[in-house]
Amino acid sequence: MSAAEPKEPGRRHRLTRFLLRTAVTTALVLGTTGVAAPAQAGPAGTVHSIPVPGDDPLNRALPPRATESFSMVGVTWDDPHAALTGTAEVRTRSRDTGEWSPWRALDTDVRTPETGPDHDGAGVRGGTQPLWTGPSDGVQVRVTGTRLPTGLRVELVDPDGGTGTATTGTGTGDTTDTPATAAPAMGTPATGPATAPLPAVTPRYGWGADESLVKNPPTYTTDTKAIFVHHTAGTNTYTCAESASIVRGIFLYHVQSNGWNDIGYHFLVDKCGTVFEGRAGGIDRPVLGAHTYGFNTDTSSVSVLGDYTTATTTAAVREAVAHVAAWKLGLYGIGPTGTVLLTAGADNGMFTAGQKVTLNRVSGHRDGYPTMCPGTHLYADLPAIRALAGNAGTAAAAGSDLTGDGRADLGVGPYAGEVPLP
Repeated sequence: MSAAEPKEPGRRHRLTRFLLRTAVTTALVLGTTGVAAPAQAGPAGTVHSIPVPGDDPLNRALPPRATESFSMVGVTWDDPHAALTGTAEVRTRSRDTGEWSPWRALDTDVRTPETGPDHDGAGVRGGTQPLWTGPSDGVQVRVTGTRLPTGLRVELVDPDGGTGTATTGTGTGDTTDTPATAAPAMGTPATGPATAPLPAVTPRYGWGADESLVKNPPTYTTDTKAIFVHHTAGTNTYTCAESASIVRGIFLYHVQSNGWNDIGYHFLVDKCGTVFEGRAGGIDRPVLGAHTYGFNTDTSSVSVLGDYTTATTTAAVREAVAHVAAWKLGLYGIGPTGTVLLTAGADNGMFTAGQKVTLNRVSGHRDGYPTMCPGTHLYADLPAIRALAGNAGTAAAAGSDLTGDGRADLGVGPYAGEVPLP
């Protein structure tokens, strides 16, 4: 709705009830403290774009230059279906010390989703994964390859409004209307494995999603048959106090730099094991994501903040990913330790459209798409994560403390009603 359009009272009241219900029911912070109250409003994030000059098809460069403040950087290009067959590297200048970082490679294993609102909308661009840099005010870029896409652009993301301080909070803009497509009924596991409890999840308002940037309502598929595990690449030196800012930066990059409708992942997990709600639409619903090109339909996703090609995971990460997988698949009566037959939705360089593929219920990104994601170490941890997820339902039924918060887990089973407002 534009500012010039009148707001109908009935519509406004329905929307208010919908937003309150969505905010509360997606908080899912279980335990003796109940549902967490919304955080205070955080700063509005911004994205600054700088064209990479030159028309050399093999080499492009942006000389070192001072910039607006930013904490995350990536490179995008005009054609959303073009791949950058080469390398994109950046150096950044610390806003605090004035020192330049070493050259760091950006992850180029990214593809625009094959279907849904992120696919062919106006302004959709190809791009690398974004890199978290911390507060910075200078950048230098070099891009080389066998054939570089046109319209190369450096994207400087400032998720904290120039404060340089990691914060959380609600977005300040109006949110989108109630989805035009009704969400299908949530699966009820009448048979099958014991259902794991809801994990504690930081909702979108908790990490400061600006809902006014999400232009279209979510798209729903019919089921959730598998979970794909990712890493965000980038840095491992962030602090967990910065995690909400990193999630907010990824959201801004996906929406404003890539031109997608919303953040691509359904859940994100930091190295301390904190779980963040990703794409809007209801974490207990089969929302179409933008995470694994060719296999976005009927699947969900968890992305761990950090680069696990070199770093090893923590027990908190493994337990959090397992907990999310066990709960999400359990909503549909599915055990996390088995396999599933999926149909590729696009030619993705690994499978052809229409090809039937047998995958683990909890798979790595590289199982469905030609990439190194989720990194050597996180990928090697997937068997252990599946085992943890497989035990989650049984342990929950016995009243265990899967969240590690010192309290017995509450609320076994899928969400079945509204949580009273605090």
